[in-house]
Amino acid sequence: MISAETRQGGAAMLHAVRTVLSKYATFSGRAARPEYWWWVLFFVLVLFVTQLIDAALLVPLLGLEAVGESGPPRPLSVLVSLGLILPNIAVGVRRLHDLDRTGWWLLIGLIPILGTLVLIYFFVQRGSEGTNRFGPPPVAA
Repeated sequence: MISAETRQGGAAMLHAVRTVLSKYATFSGRAARPEYWWWVLFFVLVLFVTQLIDAALLVPLLGLEAVGESGPPRPLSVLVSLGLILPNIAVGVRRLHDLDRTGWWLLIGLIPILGTLVLIYFFVQRGSEGTNRFGPPPVAA
């Protein structure tokens, strides 16, 4: 039996994914913590599933050979990643806006390890109270 909390979490995830996809390339406004983190979970799960499909079906079906140490190409995973790169960047920028930071802070992620840790620290913070220079507070997912 599915608990009420599980249904609520699933509904929250679905709402967050719909919100992010409806704002596919929207870099203005703000994104709440739940919206961002539900999206991240969705994205990781989608990539995991596409990797499984690639490994189990597409790679053997297409007869793709391993290229160096990186293994065989994974066409479905690459296509899905390319299709979701823009909403990933957009929701990251909107999440930074919720912290009253510009989207340019996302570039700090290009610094190996340290940049990723800084972004994780930012993304787990509570958004700024009230309206900031990027707009009114977002409605939590």
